[in-house]
Amino acid sequence: MRSPLNVRPARPDDADAMADVHVGSWRQTYRGLMRDEVLDDPALLPARGRFWKAVLTEERYEPFRAAVAEVDGAVVGIALAGPAIEADVAWDTQLYVLYLLDAFHGSGAGRRLMEAVLPAGTSAGLWVADPNPRAQAFYVKQGFEPDGMTKVDDGVREVRMVRAAHPTVPVS
Repeated sequence: MRSPLNVRPARPDDADAMADVHVGSWRQTYRGLMRDEVLDDPALLPARGRFWKAVLTEERYEPFRAAVAEVDGAVVGIALAGPAIEADVAWDTQLYVLYLLDAFHGSGAGRRLMEAVLPAGTSAGLWVADPNPRAQAFYVKQGFEPDGMTKVDDGVREVRMVRAAHPTVPVS
């Protein structure tokens, strides 16, 4: 029997564990989509650690919300949302990060992390790897739809998805 899952706001002392989940989930999810040189780079984990330390301590990230999902005190999922920085968008908030370790897919942690960083009823946008049918189906269940925009970031094709304000999201 699995221990209860706890979702809470991230704290500065979570940065290293968040980096571990970030890199671990990339390696589990993006192998074959992202170049192996990126995923296997020994500098990837320290770089993600510096990123999360900055997010959780620097003033420039104050408008952002970060959350972790944990089981028995171990971080198993991470999320980050904040103001949209793209010039051509009409949504209020952008989801920048939502990653779970594979063992926690389908546990409800992803939905709970999203709810922790994206205010209910607000418009939002995100970019998701393509192909990544599991993630795309998850976002559709959360009220997001592709808006036709695509990009390639570090060799990975991504599609943009948006959620209108006050979505009708089925409860699952």
